[in-house]
Amino acid sequence: MPYRHFSDLDADVRARAARIRLAVFDVDGTLTDGGLFVGEDGHETKVFHVHDGLGLKRLHENGVQVAIVTARISHPVTLRAEELGIEHLYQGQQDKRACVLEIIDALGLTPDEAAFVGDDLPDLAPMRMVGLAVAVADAHPTVAEHAHYVTRRAGGHGAAREACDLILAAQGKADAELERWL
Repeated sequence: MPYRHFSDLDADVRARAARIRLAVFDVDGTLTDGGLFVGEDGHETKVFHVHDGLGLKRLHENGVQVAIVTARISHPVTLRAEELGIEHLYQGQQDKRACVLEIIDALGLTPDEAAFVGDDLPDLAPMRMVGLAVAVADAHPTVAEHAHYVTRRAGGHGAAREACDLILAAQGKADAELERWL
């Protein structure tokens, strides 16, 4: 059973994840390992993990809205969001909490129905107001302290996929969704 590591999940975390209708992800340090590759021409390159991408797509296919909220503006992020079919992309957001609240409101949801996955201090405010706060394994210690769940995997190395799998497992969709791949 690929989701057995969620079988001993804290009941509170499971209940929080079961309510999620919107999952919001930071980029640098969460969907990537935090490294920035900048060429001499000033163009930026990022490395995304394919497992994370499939996790984001699976969430969407199972009725959970997916959003990306990041403080930086990056063309590679735009391309990746387009490739994954993510409609809710917000770059250049210095106030991530306000941005997440706007998304929640626009979708007619409540903060308890949202999750935020992050890694560093700018992610604390949105994490503290959502129903499920997830920190990646290599998150800043203060961020990890404020998370309901800390992934086993590091940012950019499958942490986002783990968060997606957690939500699907808590909602009872993981096993049925897995059948389509067997």
